[in-house]
Amino acid sequence: MKQVGQNYRSGELVVLDVPEPACKPGGVLVRSLFSLISTGTELMKVSEARLSLLGKARARPDQVKKVLDSMTQQGPVATYKKAITKLDSYTPLGYSLCGVVIEVGAGAEEFSVGDLVAAAGNEFALHAEVNWVPVNLCVPVPEGADPQHAAFATVGAIAMQGVRQGEPQLGEMACVIGLGLVGQLVVRLLVAAGVRVVGIDTVEERCRLAEDGGAMSCASPDDEGAAYIEQVVRTATGGIGADHVFLAAGGDTNGPVQLAARLARDRARVVDIGKTRLDLPWNAYYEKELDLRFSRSYGPGRYDDRYELEGVDYPAGYVRWTERRNLGCFLDLLATGSVDVTTLVSATRPIAEATSVYEQLRTGSLRGVGFLLEYPRPDPSAEQAQRAASTRTSGRLEGRRASRPTGTTVRLGFVGAGSYASSMLLPHLAKHDGATLRVAATTRSLSAVNAQRTFGFETATTNVDDVLTDPDVDAVFVVTRHHSHAAFVCRALEHGKAVFVEKPLALTRAEVDGILEVVERTGNDRIMVGFNRRFAPLLVGMRHRFGSSSAPVSLRYLVNAGRMAAGSWYLDEQLEGSRWLGEGGHFIDTVSWWVGHHPVEVRAVQTSDGANLQATLLFEEGSLATITYSTNGDPRVPKEVVDVAGGGRNARLDNFSRATVWTGGARRTARALTGPDKGQRAELDAFLEAVRLGAAMPISLESLVATTRATLAVGESIVSGRAVTP
Repeated sequence: MKQVGQNYRSGELVVLDVPEPACKPGGVLVRSLFSLISTGTELMKVSEARLSLLGKARARPDQVKKVLDSMTQQGPVATYKKAITKLDSYTPLGYSLCGVVIEVGAGAEEFSVGDLVAAAGNEFALHAEVNWVPVNLCVPVPEGADPQHAAFATVGAIAMQGVRQGEPQLGEMACVIGLGLVGQLVVRLLVAAGVRVVGIDTVEERCRLAEDGGAMSCASPDDEGAAYIEQVVRTATGGIGADHVFLAAGGDTNGPVQLAARLARDRARVVDIGKTRLDLPWNAYYEKELDLRFSRSYGPGRYDDRYELEGVDYPAGYVRWTERRNLGCFLDLLATGSVDVTTLVSATRPIAEATSVYEQLRTGSLRGVGFLLEYPRPDPSAEQAQRAASTRTSGRLEGRRASRPTGTTVRLGFVGAGSYASSMLLPHLAKHDGATLRVAATTRSLSAVNAQRTFGFETATTNVDDVLTDPDVDAVFVVTRHHSHAAFVCRALEHGKAVFVEKPLALTRAEVDGILEVVERTGNDRIMVGFNRRFAPLLVGMRHRFGSSSAPVSLRYLVNAGRMAAGSWYLDEQLEGSRWLGEGGHFIDTVSWWVGHHPVEVRAVQTSDGANLQATLLFEEGSLATITYSTNGDPRVPKEVVDVAGGGRNARLDNFSRATVWTGGARRTARALTGPDKGQRAELDAFLEAVRLGAAMPISLESLVATTRATLAVGESIVSGRAVTP
């Protein structure tokens, strides 16, 4: 299918051929009829992508801070490679469309194939022929609404939420500053609500367009225009002033905020809808006691994953107007003719011409506010037959043992190709003489194409079965979200594949038992978990210099994990497990490897706020390990420090950058010359060699299971307050 994508590093904007997304539970697949180009938000993103690296840094200081924090923990080389990989990939555009449902996922049965719907979301309602959309971002289009006009629904909901924040009443006076697409819709909604409206914009055509939409009068924000609008407002209100001022303008000027104070009445409401500079003139806002409010996108539910992704609605008795109800309300107004967007449609172009449309908009040679992309309309019966023929079943298999590769290289399939895979695994594998990147499967179409383009996969798909059932795949890498690991491991083993799964192996003891059942039934035990630290060159060298003895040792592992960004999927403990479950196996595996035994007792406690925990592990030969896992420390502090003492010797690893051993009164220090190396390259080398030769896995299944159970035991001990046997 066709999809618009932009390379944020180069600024290149193209129409790509990408695989269709898979239909997931909780949503529907929608074949686009029309999608709306946002001449504000999208063009800002397009222009930002054309900036130099320095210009991008200035435009996104929040991302610069993340890079600096990462540099402290991962080193400059790894951070640079990770940042460039992320920049040098295609990102999607679009967030408002109208289309037809072509497949319904479990939990979305309120929709039927063939329904005409409007869809929203900058991750879902993209400029693409087919999109997967969750139920709370998808609404039926009522009879009487033109599909072209229904494609305006998302931007209409943004305007509607802004109007709701102003709480206008019948007969009041409002001023809209900024008459782009959102501002035009605000004007029309206010007029429909019985509010008198004036407008301000620098573009004459937009002023006339707003007047066609019902505004009393519109003018430029220059001195003459502002004075004229002020006079219109005072005449219409008997000298009182505007009851509401809606800021729908962008840019760096503080003019809109100053003009709002000038036009507003005493105790009026000023609502910020656009990305407006807000350097408030304190005296003007204080003296009138102006009420400044913000409008957050489409309405309540925006940026809440439980609402948008999991479909958990807010009861209408508590939240009358959610983002989905705003979308539906706007469509109802279109259907009844209360709001008309006909004059806002500046042009409709086929998706194949998207690149030229954006370029003309950027240069200003194409003028207007509402531009639609139109999509091909395949024969419905032919499409349904094709989709039925391509449907694959993944029932329970009896399975088979993993076979050795038939060639000189190991042919790899990836399930998931996100940030970690793209920065820590695939760069090594793409250059590895012993690996062939056969197929990558991702849930998002552009992610699959990015993986293929960047790392050289032979093919890309959004169907996991294309990886699991491919006879030309020897080993499957599972690099997906935590809750899916155990199920994918079982399916890959049943298909006779060797498996490399990123930690954690499983989130529950039942999942561990399920994996062992599949191993026993199939005889396929070719599993590797991404516990890479035991392969880190500095740590391996430090252990060698420390030497072995019969005396037990004491280990202390300090982990400054740091805070996660709000909204990160990692924080969804109900689905993904705790942060400790997701990462703790690394540290337990490392100390177990050092000691050479599995833990036999685990005791753990955590702080009252749950931000930090401390786990103590007792090993069968008497060694003791303490792991302190902190999530609220300073992000600039190095992430990991390991101290070992025993048998008259000491060793210390400082964040995989420096390793020191004290023995016999002497000290020896080794340093990583090119930045921290946590062992990913050596880990992958060992895995590929084991698969190629049919040799034992680099980490035994017994060890993987013991580490996973000990990781689970930490949480169990915290809950019970007692020591737990893994």
